[in-house]
Amino acid sequence: MKNTSPAPRKSLVQTLELDTRLLGMLGAFILLSLGFDLLTDGRFLTPRNVFNLTIQTVSVAIMATGMVFVIVTRNIDLSVGSLLATASAVMAMTQTQILPDLLGIPLGSPWIAPLAIVAGLAAGTLIGAFQGYLIGYLTIPAFIVTLGGLLVWRNTAWYMTNGQTIGPLDATFQMFGGTNGTLGAFWSWVLAALAVVGVLVALWSARRNKMAHGFDVKPLWAELAMAGILSGAILGFVATLNAYQIPTRRLARLFEARGEVMPEGYSEAYGLPISVIVLILVAIAMTLIAQRTRFGRYVFAMGGNPDAAELSGINTRMLTVKVFALMGALAALSAVVASARLTNHSNDIGVLDELRVIAAAVIGGTALSGGIGTIRGAILGALIMQSLQSGMAMVGVDAPLQNIVVGAVLVLAVWVDILYRKRTGERL
Repeated sequence: MKNTSPAPRKSLVQTLELDTRLLGMLGAFILLSLGFDLLTDGRFLTPRNVFNLTIQTVSVAIMATGMVFVIVTRNIDLSVGSLLATASAVMAMTQTQILPDLLGIPLGSPWIAPLAIVAGLAAGTLIGAFQGYLIGYLTIPAFIVTLGGLLVWRNTAWYMTNGQTIGPLDATFQMFGGTNGTLGAFWSWVLAALAVVGVLVALWSARRNKMAHGFDVKPLWAELAMAGILSGAILGFVATLNAYQIPTRRLARLFEARGEVMPEGYSEAYGLPISVIVLILVAIAMTLIAQRTRFGRYVFAMGGNPDAAELSGINTRMLTVKVFALMGALAALSAVVASARLTNHSNDIGVLDELRVIAAAVIGGTALSGGIGTIRGAILGALIMQSLQSGMAMVGVDAPLQNIVVGAVLVLAVWVDILYRKRTGERL
């Protein structure tokens, strides 16, 4: 007899096919932001603070995307903060001494910034690959190799600069830091419009692909709702950044540097920082690598079951080298953003970043047992961590207590994640 009982009714979350873990993180972030906004008398969610919070998050978020791959393969990297410092030192010395003294290329030349960035990325990638070789081929535990790297590369950076602060860095290089490099209101809106179009095309393409292969698709109203939510988030974010105006004195100095007089009543918005665009591009690239490439599939296969992955023909040793080389390159890219934001290289750059990066990845849902993790979760985890620290600083919480709270939140997040996986039947 044919079963004619109706299909179970889906909830709104199930109909929209939302990730419940990501949804919970978004809810926690919203509650955190609203709470700090109340405690600071409305100062936390001002355009100025949102702008500062965004550029402060970028460096850790970029590294967190690479840490997802490292942890997914059942490894850990405790050296990323020190590796960032070494890459920063390489780029600072390249700009201020190596290129001017050895090659006669003066600071301010259009070649300075590109050559310095290439040197930093090369250094980070090589160091990462070397550590990956020690882990993959010499089978030294990742914890030991990167713990040693934490000490080695931090002090390598110190010796490279003789313990001195190197700066100011090249003006073009500083554009990757935040306030010194933004698109302005007009081009920010242009990019926002392109992003909205990209979202709509991606959603429509995904729907057509599902239909072409005979898979169930969401109701059309659900697709339109998702398109509206994502488009609204993009436009709202850009509108908030465009509401932050460049201070009048800074504008006057910019006009004066060009030999011009600022018109009476003139105003200009910062708009979208170039560093945020870098993060967006990294997020898109890392997501595509994780979901659409053989390398990404191998990474998650190795994390799920290393022995089965090796028996199936995956060269897990070389894969380990590639994962750590990628982590090194991303740490060097973070060094570009971090040193550009500071406008110099300092000895304490990147201190404790390794803990923030690991915390961001874990809070974002990356399982320490391997095989599970998302790029978007890691970025949101980095934003939550930075919001927590910035909010506590604005409220007046002492730095030691801030670290106590962050540590407690990390442990709590892992515990909640364990409970979630047990409830949903996912592997711990």
